[in-house]
Amino acid sequence: MAAPTNLTPRQIVAELDRYIVGQKAAKRAVAIALRNRWRRFHVAPELRDEVMPKNIILVGPTGVGKTEIARRLAKLTEAPFVKVEASKFTEVGYVGRDVDSMIRDLMEHGIQLVREEQQKRVQPRAEELAEDRVLDLLLPSNNGQPANEGPGFVAPASGPAVAVRETTREKLRAMLRAGSLDDKVLEVELNESSRPTMQIFSNQGIEEMGVNLQEMLSGLPFGGKKTRKRKLKVAEARRLIAQEEAHKLVDPDAVSREALERVQSSGIVFIDEIDKVASPGGGTAGGAGGGGHGPDVSRGGVQRDLLPLVEGSTVTTKYGPVKTDHILFIAAGAFHVAKVSDLIPELQGRFPIRVELEPLTQADLVRVLTEPKNALTRQVVALLATEGVELSFEQSGVQELARIAAQLNERAQNIGARRLHAVVEKVLEEVSFGASELDEGNKKVVIDAEYVRKKLEKIIEDEDLSRYIL
Repeated sequence: MAAPTNLTPRQIVAELDRYIVGQKAAKRAVAIALRNRWRRFHVAPELRDEVMPKNIILVGPTGVGKTEIARRLAKLTEAPFVKVEASKFTEVGYVGRDVDSMIRDLMEHGIQLVREEQQKRVQPRAEELAEDRVLDLLLPSNNGQPANEGPGFVAPASGPAVAVRETTREKLRAMLRAGSLDDKVLEVELNESSRPTMQIFSNQGIEEMGVNLQEMLSGLPFGGKKTRKRKLKVAEARRLIAQEEAHKLVDPDAVSREALERVQSSGIVFIDEIDKVASPGGGTAGGAGGGGHGPDVSRGGVQRDLLPLVEGSTVTTKYGPVKTDHILFIAAGAFHVAKVSDLIPELQGRFPIRVELEPLTQADLVRVLTEPKNALTRQVVALLATEGVELSFEQSGVQELARIAAQLNERAQNIGARRLHAVVEKVLEEVSFGASELDEGNKKVVIDAEYVRKKLEKIIEDEDLSRYIL
């Protein structure tokens, strides 16, 4: 089994800093949690099973980086990772998904992750096999016998004809590798998975039924693997044949075993909007979910259903039972109405690390616009450059965008950095719409403070209008 990522906490924070402004405490908390996965992997076997993950709750308003931290963790970790929204789950017996499905989703991601790794590992061999199959199509063997040769005729293993054929094959191989045959059209027979189109509807969703009925049905006469002949250029044929060969070379049972080990030892589940299943006063009501009627019953039920997963239980999946004892759970929520203390006490105890994220200031918004590797200003500059428009942001323009966004966050609901998207889009609306029609003299656009004020002046002055537009 592959060990968890070997990044140190400082390296993890540095990587997160490339995309997320501020929130030092949250970055440090998740960095330590990830490093502990690696540390646990290297302790003595008799102690390894006793080291439990320290689950985390991230608390903070919307738009400050909670979800972005989850997204970046997914790319940083060489481990199965899934992000779910707590508001999509319901108590068992209600219409909707039950919480066990998040572990099934995690297992599916683990399978995909391991399969891709295995296919990369066998790719060189798959490409060799694909090359040989293409050469067989370019230079077919003598399947039809001459008239004086009966059905039992066996071609000689050596001789002038064989030598000529091998020489020709090697010449074709050289041409194939040089790319000079890429545009030649071949008729290729490829496997395609034929699945029945029958759909099964259930309140709980097919994953909660514990059996993949479509897989069962694929074994019936009207389902299963079929082949189909297609006319393709050599380059495309090689690519598709290599994919098919790589799929054959990968052992699905080995993939399932390794994915199961990874999920159980280093899987990470990010539960967003966990505050949506907490009811004011619910934590002091002994887990009754608040008032004990209406939607609160379902909220409390989701918490009670979530508790065994976080504590450690076994979930049945189509790849085998998954133990959740060492899966790391990171929860996040704005907690505007409810508080963390409104979660049932047992669930609170399973999230011992609580980190509060700070609201973004105007200075933070300036940094959001300029510092991250995927900064919004860099994105729009690149997008308009495809139309030949040379867009540039002056420092005064960036400052004004941040000032207006911060002002709108104070005046209306504070949605953090997400406000910048609305403001920037409104400022660039006219340029974006007419970019393809601008003449050469107007292809250079400078965004300064005056330009921003001119585009947003009327909207900012009308407070009611700004609530709906920005």
